[in-house]
Amino acid sequence: MFESKNVLGTKLEVCSLNPRTGFFRDGCCNTGHDDTGMHTVCVEVTSEFLDYSMERGNDLSTPRPEFGFLGLIPGDRWCLCAARWLEAYKAGCAPKVKLTATHEETLAIIPYNILESFEVDED
Repeated sequence: MFESKNVLGTKLEVCSLNPRTGFFRDGCCNTGHDDTGMHTVCVEVTSEFLDYSMERGNDLSTPRPEFGFLGLIPGDRWCLCAARWLEAYKAGCAPKVKLTATHEETLAIIPYNILESFEVDED
């Protein structure tokens, strides 16, 4: 087993444990062969992005208790599909990104300089 790396080339950090995110629901934006959606971008969701996602057919706001999903609210961190983030970027409503928790595989889809310009301010 190898240690996952982030887009900075260092150890992948946790994105969120509350809500618990990630394809493997381990709190990290880890990926693997089964993750065809490439849930690798750690984002801080906004109401604008949640509305956009719903319009695109992916309702991330409505609780789905049968799947253990409480629904996201603005400010929550979530591992988002790289292609969906890029789509939102092109539409002008991409959420901020936590680079230290964004998996390096994201760089196959989104150039680093674009991700960096959306970095979450971690004061």
